[in-house]
This record gives sequence, C-alpha cells and structure tokens, in this order.
Amino acid sequence: MKSDTPLFAAVDLGSNAFRMMIGQPVKRDQRMVIQEVKTLREPVRLAEGFQGRALDNLALERGWLALERFGKRLRHFEAGRVRAVATSAVREAENGGLFLKGAQERLGFPIDVISGREEAKLVYAGVAHTMPDAEIPRLVVDIGGGSTELIVGQGERPLLAQSIAIGSGTFSKRYFPGGHISALAMQEAERAAIERFEKVAQRYRKLGWQQAIGSSGTARMLAKLIKLNGLNSFGETGITYAALLRLSVCLLEAGNVQQLRLVGLQSQRMSTLPGGLAIMLAAFKVFAIEDMQPSEPGLRMGVLHGLLGLHNSPLRKLA
Repeated sequence: MKSDTPLFAAVDLGSNAFRMMIGQPVKRDQRMVIQEVKTLREPVRLAEGFQGRALDNLALERGWLALERFGKRLRHFEAGRVRAVATSAVREAENGGLFLKGAQERLGFPIDVISGREEAKLVYAGVAHTMPDAEIPRLVVDIGGGSTELIVGQGERPLLAQSIAIGSGTFSKRYFPGGHISALAMQEAERAAIERFEKVAQRYRKLGWQQAIGSSGTARMLAKLIKLNGLNSFGETGITYAALLRLSVCLLEAGNVQQLRLVGLQSQRMSTLPGGLAIMLAAFKVFAIEDMQPSEPGLRMGVLHGLLGLHNSPLRKLA
C-alpha cells in the first residue's frame, strides 16, 4: 500500500462507548472502498452517568479523558479528514453544551450532535458499504446505549429510517440497577421496548424485508456470546430467537451480571447486557425476525463513507 494514501478518521461519541476509526480508500474489485487502519474504543458509559437529565461529573470526566486520548492520535490530521459525531446521550443531556465545549477542546476538532434520523441513515450507509450488491430489502437494527435505530433499505438506499429513545445503557440502569437480574425486571424491560417498537412497526411491516442485520456493539456482543457459548441449534448462525431465550436463562440463573460466567463476555460490556438483550428480544417479537446476521460496520463506517464522498463520487466504481 502506498505510504501517501490519505487517512481519514471518524469519531463516534456513543452513549456506551466512544470509538474512533481511522481508514483509507483502496481499490478493490473495481471499486473504491474504505479499509480500516485502526480502531480505538473507550468505555465511557455516558448513558449510565445521568443524574436526572444531566450528565454527572464522573461521566463528563470519562468522556473528556477519552477524547483527549483520541485527540493525541489525530494531532496531524487535516480538518477536512476528520468528522466527530455525538449521539443520544449528548442529544438528551441538559448539560450537553458544557460537555461539548470541553470535548471539542480536547479532541481538537468540531463535534456534530446529529439527530436520531441522521444517525440511522449513517448506520445504514456503513452497513450498505460492505454489501453494495445486495439488492434484497433488509432491516437494520442498531441498539446503542441510549437509542435504537431501525432502517429498512435496499442496496444503498435507506427507504425508512427511525430512531427510538431506548438503549442498552439506559434500559440496564432503569430495569437492572446494580446488575441485578430477575424474571420480572426482564419482562418489564421487554414489554417497555415492545410498546415503543409497536408505535412505528406498521410502517416497517408495510415495506417488508428479506434479511435482518444487527449493527452496533449490542448485536455483535450478542452474536459473539451465542456462538462462543453454543447457544444456537445445530446449523444455525448469527442471532436467533431461541438462542436469545437461552441467553436470557443464563442471565436469570446468574441473578447478577457479576455472577455471569459466559465465554467471551468482556467486563466492560457486562453492565449493558441485560438491557440490550431485552430490547433485542422485543425487536425479534415485534418485527417477527427469525434470524439476524451481525455487521461490524455501522455508524463509524457510515461517517467515513460520507467523509470520503464515496456515495456520489465518480471514483466509486472504476473503469
């Protein structure tokens, strides 16, 4: 690879974690695609830091320290090659302006607070970038820390995009305080998610889809736990409803996330697992999903996709 190939960076200020992806455009199969060079993740847990409707001091400090570390990595990047976006937690926080002021100083670049709908479209762009020839209609479900994005699209075109203010971080804090898990809490969390999904479900069912894709850390975490702990039936892959039920039994038997002994469960993801699982179970029920394939690309890839201008660029398909 040529050493003078330009690098671009996308920074995602998520409600569970802050992530930075550095990528570069490369030619592959007569197309310009984004190749990941480096990805960094900081588990800041903004969604867990709400006191009322404001972020507490510890959450602010965790976020600022993470962005200071990112800023050191981006010190030599030109302004036009970096885009930072903030999502649900910063959108909802009453002291979001205070956080942004300190965040931009430490990162060294402007930070866009994007709407839920723009977030959904960027998620879809990231997923579609790695599946450019898939013309079948697909449903993308992105369960983040503070919001869940639902997108139906075909090829590169999002046909319907919606953001719902329920997430793995906020649900875990509300229904599973201290990491305690009970059947009643799981039922209440799932029921609350079902109620929110049902408000928009009719429009999605009307469009229809043939493939379900799970973007975001929640979907990837669930798929990883299902695979490593043998929770799928023989021949099944990805995320299935039966496997989600088996995983919920594991959580109920443990009684607390600290008592979980699941292969592949990272300590920084323990606290958000119950809420994310409840929301995913609700999505499978409301949208009658039979199975879902996880997707590594998502919001960050979508931001890079837009930053490089690939969507409308004549370089996208090479002669």
